[in-house]
Amino acid sequence: MIAIHSVDAAFSATDCDRIVAIGCAAEASDARLVGQARDHNLRRADLVWLDDVEGADWVMDRIIDVVRIANRDVFDFALTDFSESAQVARYGAEREGHFTWHSDIGDGQLASKRKLTMVVQLSEPEAYDGGTLEVMPSSHAVEAPKTRGTATLFPSYMLHRVTPVTRGERHSLTIWAHGPAFR
Repeated sequence: MIAIHSVDAAFSATDCDRIVAIGCAAEASDARLVGQARDHNLRRADLVWLDDVEGADWVMDRIIDVVRIANRDVFDFALTDFSESAQVARYGAEREGHFTWHSDIGDGQLASKRKLTMVVQLSEPEAYDGGTLEVMPSSHAVEAPKTRGTATLFPSYMLHRVTPVTRGERHSLTIWAHGPAFR
């Protein structure tokens, strides 16, 4: 099985602009881990949940298409739904935005059913330094492409991180497809 799969141009430049604009216009919350208090040593980012934003339904339609095709062609997971909202994250250099090594599966009711994670690169790679999405499918980390509009998909149990942003801002879109819990 392929551990990490990238879909070039999953979202167009216009789509990326629209999603970033949605994220900038909506009230953001300080990121935290599911079921835990905020810990800026683990994660520092601003989040907007798209379910809370009127007029963002088209984003979910596009997400479903990308995940459906990638799962059919690459992962073949038993997926049932998207029980969590997609999130737009902003990692800024002024706050040393980052997310340390973690997996997306947790003990919570929703987090335990995460099967497939998708992260879409919304920013131009030249807009920031650092902010690299790294996934650890084995003993070596793999860098996700920074090409704008590229979707990177991987099993939610894999360790991954976003390295600290040292200049500019990195915007990304993240969603989790759910299914029966891994055993």
